[in-house]
Amino acid sequence: MKSYPSGIRHDYKQDAVGAARWSRRRGISWFALGLSLPIAGVSLLLVSERNESKIPTPAQTSAAVATAEVFLTAQEPVALALPQATDPAPEPILAETAFTAPIGLSADTLELLVGRGDTLEILFRRNGLSIADLAAMSTLPEAREHLRRIRPGDVIQVTHDEERVATLRRELSEAELLALTRTDSGFVATIEQRAIDIRTVGTHGVIETSLFEAGVAAGMADSVTMDMAYIFQWDIDFIQDVRVGDSFTVVYEELWRDGDKLRNGDIVAAEFVNQGAVYRAGRYRDASGRSDYYNPDGRSVRKAFLRAPVEFTRISSNFNPSRRHPVLNTIRAHRGVDYAAPTGTPVIAAGDGKVIARGVDGGYGNALVLQHGGNVTTLYGHLSRFGNQRIGTRVKQGDVIGYVGRTGLATGPHLHYEYRVGGAHKNPRTVPLPAADPVPAEYRADFEANAAPLWRQLDLYDQAQLAATAD
Repeated sequence: MKSYPSGIRHDYKQDAVGAARWSRRRGISWFALGLSLPIAGVSLLLVSERNESKIPTPAQTSAAVATAEVFLTAQEPVALALPQATDPAPEPILAETAFTAPIGLSADTLELLVGRGDTLEILFRRNGLSIADLAAMSTLPEAREHLRRIRPGDVIQVTHDEERVATLRRELSEAELLALTRTDSGFVATIEQRAIDIRTVGTHGVIETSLFEAGVAAGMADSVTMDMAYIFQWDIDFIQDVRVGDSFTVVYEELWRDGDKLRNGDIVAAEFVNQGAVYRAGRYRDASGRSDYYNPDGRSVRKAFLRAPVEFTRISSNFNPSRRHPVLNTIRAHRGVDYAAPTGTPVIAAGDGKVIARGVDGGYGNALVLQHGGNVTTLYGHLSRFGNQRIGTRVKQGDVIGYVGRTGLATGPHLHYEYRVGGAHKNPRTVPLPAADPVPAEYRADFEANAAPLWRQLDLYDQAQLAATAD
């Protein structure tokens, strides 16, 4: 097996979240493929703890932390969205259960799973339900759009007495449910609000074989591991820099309803220790509603540019002024980094900027150049095709601007990425990157007040681990 200088094996997770999970915020999902590289002969050893409600209390650590604070319950609201559909079965699932029907009906319950191409009319006819009842329910303003717009994977519960509908219930989101009930005067529609319980949990792990395996052993879902890597991606190269013995602490939210866990929420605070260097980030939402992650100094953990603007499998060629060209077989400077990835993999803008060149450019093949602030330009070469942007179009960091290919002088599909300052080529993987905007001055005091408990939560885990090590 090929060995790597980092000493870390990589898992190449392909499906942990997907494009919908990242969207703009999470559109940079390169580490789903590259958070770890293979090595041989390293045994798994993970030091981890998980607390379902609180970080360990001072009594569980040592007398030195007897006055430290424990986890705080999350106070701020969470935006809730209807989960996306996943590979539904083409036919509805029918489940018969007992049900106490309204207005004296003796009703049974059907759970209808929406398949591809299904409409409510199709489902009603398939299950012998009254089309007249469906028409009556569809006239109600509160229900009309929710009955018309159904998607594969949606589950619709109908109680009925033969063909007569008694009730119809459909989940609109994690917090809302559409309920239609037959009364003596016809159907009545209501939108029921369901309480969501937000719980804060914490976990800690030490890397011995791979970041993903450390996360799993710490009781952390792959999606949370990816979120953590996203937060720190500007400071840590998770392909090359992660080492055995690196550690992480993550404080994140879980969403529960009626005693059942719905999903993991956002990370509240996180710490990653990489080769002895400590990186911290805490979530802060200002009065304008803008949310981001900042370090204890109030600086955004984001940078103005990404190190790798593509989800890649490996680095096939580094920045090298003396490289021998694989096609021309001559010594020819390689003034960028080649990120190998399957043909068609989306390529994203490394930073905010404007398209100043787009087209075929000699050995680069299909290439696109962005102009950024600070006299910085970035080039994206060997593309199979371009995005929707034209010359002069402004783009935001994370926008898809093209797709991996092998056009021009290329031996295989990859992205050739260049970073230039004033026309001079710089190594994209090592060049100092300008920081994103810090916490605005008018919110600085509020940030410090809200962030202080986050740093204390991380401190508690550090102290707990030291105490456990001493024992």
